[in-house]
Amino acid sequence: MAHWLNKLKSHRLWPVISALAIILLAGLLIEGLSLLQYNYTRQMLEDELTLHVESELTLKSVRVKGILKSNERMLKNHLWLIERYINKPDSIYSIIEHVTRTNNEITSCFVTYVPGATSVGDRLFEPCVYRRGDSIFVAQISGPTHDYTQKEFYRLAINDKSSEWCDPYIDVDAFGGAVTTYTLPVNDPATGKTVGAFGVDVSTQCIIDTINLRHDLESSFFLLLTDDGRLISHPDSTHAKWHDVERVVKMVNDSTSERRPSSSGKTQIIKFKDSMDNSTGYIYYASIKGNPHWQVVMVCFDQEVYGKFYRMRRYILLMFLAGATLLGFILYRFYRNMRRLYQNNMYRERTGSELRVAQNIQSNMLPSHGISLPEADISGKQVTALEVGGDLYDYFVRDEKLFFCIGDVSGKGVPSSLVMAVVHSLFRSVVVHESNPSRIVQAINQSACIGNETNMFVTLFVGVLDLPTGRLRYCNAGHDAPLLIDHGVKPLPVKSNLPVGVFEDFKYQQQQAQLSSDCTLFLYTDGLTEASNPEQGLYGLQRVVETVQQCLEHNIITPEQVMSAMQDAVDRYVGQTCQSDDLTMLALHYHQPQETIVLHDSIDLINDIARVPELNAFVQSVANQLHLEPSMTSQLMLAVEEVVVNVMNYSYPVGSVGNISVVARATDKDLKFIISDQGKAFDPTLALETDTTLSAEDRSIGGLGILLVRKLMDSINYERFDGKNMLTLKKIYNKQ
Repeated sequence: MAHWLNKLKSHRLWPVISALAIILLAGLLIEGLSLLQYNYTRQMLEDELTLHVESELTLKSVRVKGILKSNERMLKNHLWLIERYINKPDSIYSIIEHVTRTNNEITSCFVTYVPGATSVGDRLFEPCVYRRGDSIFVAQISGPTHDYTQKEFYRLAINDKSSEWCDPYIDVDAFGGAVTTYTLPVNDPATGKTVGAFGVDVSTQCIIDTINLRHDLESSFFLLLTDDGRLISHPDSTHAKWHDVERVVKMVNDSTSERRPSSSGKTQIIKFKDSMDNSTGYIYYASIKGNPHWQVVMVCFDQEVYGKFYRMRRYILLMFLAGATLLGFILYRFYRNMRRLYQNNMYRERTGSELRVAQNIQSNMLPSHGISLPEADISGKQVTALEVGGDLYDYFVRDEKLFFCIGDVSGKGVPSSLVMAVVHSLFRSVVVHESNPSRIVQAINQSACIGNETNMFVTLFVGVLDLPTGRLRYCNAGHDAPLLIDHGVKPLPVKSNLPVGVFEDFKYQQQQAQLSSDCTLFLYTDGLTEASNPEQGLYGLQRVVETVQQCLEHNIITPEQVMSAMQDAVDRYVGQTCQSDDLTMLALHYHQPQETIVLHDSIDLINDIARVPELNAFVQSVANQLHLEPSMTSQLMLAVEEVVVNVMNYSYPVGSVGNISVVARATDKDLKFIISDQGKAFDPTLALETDTTLSAEDRSIGGLGILLVRKLMDSINYERFDGKNMLTLKKIYNKQ
């Protein structure tokens, strides 16, 4: 068996066979679920029908009670007139005629006299007004053939002194049909004795016509039975199911003989077979609360109640057969396209795997964590819309300067991610030897324009923050203006330069700003302002400013706090809506550290080599005040002398006199020499270092001085500010 199964699995039709088996199993399962659903739905419909019928029976009972109660009230309202004129038969005729004419529901109204109790004497006397058809007749109907003292309604009023509806009977003397009678005892106002009965007759046919007036089911009908099971009224013989009336009455009587309906009116159910077409029928019956003690019966038939349900079941079966045929055709198509689908799946899996790898590579290109410095904190965050994104950000520190950038590549997906990787690499490579933001963007733009046949461009913002002074130089290439969070929230002024990658020869302009202590710079891409909610409304710049303003009001100024608050606000706005653009944020918080200055001294020189001994004496004096070791003092003296001599020789034109200022500022941890002059601009930190592995003949002239200074000092920082060259040499002398 196992060998046969393995051989079958190796056959090329095995996928088709297995798929067919699965489809057949699924078809059987669906059919089983259909049967289960059919039975469950049938039970639900039966329960729903029971609730509906109970409501119908309650409504019909209320209607019956309404008819009878209205006549009871009418009778009670006229009783005082009857008692007042009981000894005046002529007046009695007028009263009961008025009652009959004003109430179409009653068939007759009458007064029966107790023999010998009134002025009419000992004879039987029953004035009556009754209607037959459209005519109303007035008569005295008592006589040898009509002894009302033997009637139930007379006994209830005169003997029992009760007011009840009697069981229906045939009124041959007046109405000529089946009626039920309600009577009230009539008392003599003078003596208080009962001298007669005042009553009305209501046709049972009127009652049954009322409760059969309207049905949801055409074949259903209602019956009215007495408490002991006698038929009071029924629909006319033209009804489609007339032949079942007597059978229904018998079944109800047989059932109630064993289980009498409760006085609360709870519905009882009997299921039976129709004698004509052998269909199933249902009998629902309940007793009317109070007086009279009758039963309301509703008869309905299975074929009408569940006819649509049965037809739906047949349609479902036909649809299942049609579906099975369609599945066979699909199976044939599946066999033809199986190999192609497999190849496509393999291609998608490979592509998905490659995209995941690309996503990891791209995420690793961006800084994985923020930078925390004594002067500033910076951090970035990116949420990509697709597997790979076209946004970028970066930051790092060199020579006491914080370099940072944020950018957004046009387009989406893999092409944008490739351009993003190129721009990111260009930024890293350029800032190694360049501190001017405009020249950084210029260099990136020239490289990005080469071979840009797809015309993709990048909006880019590059900033260079001088950490000791807080001076920010920046260049904007078509990017959204950052927000400056200080005493308020305002956009950083930016010039409208073109994005990177448009024109190779475009000249980018640099701007600068002074950051105050404890301020935050918030940068973002348009994925933030264009984040959309389910109604396609954009988050917008106004909401961004409001969120940043709330951060300021709650003293939320650190980069992580600002970006977290912004991300939470955007998430609440967009909900579960998928975004079409990457969202990237970068936040920089500048805070000048509160340093304790333990030494501050300066010396002013002119560009004359003869003044070098004064410089050395100044450095020696600073070292002595800080109690530095002789070896460190020698290093400081050599580095400062190298820089100052270089300024004396090259900063000012030959033959001119220029000033050189050297300021020494020391804290409890480090010592800084700030050398400034007003000569021509020159950044020694950008000078190419001499390759000392080459021979003296192969080396270029110069470069050893800056190499020496870099080796001797912990950091060097150059800034040109207000026409001055300012070079800061830093040495950490306290390692604790």
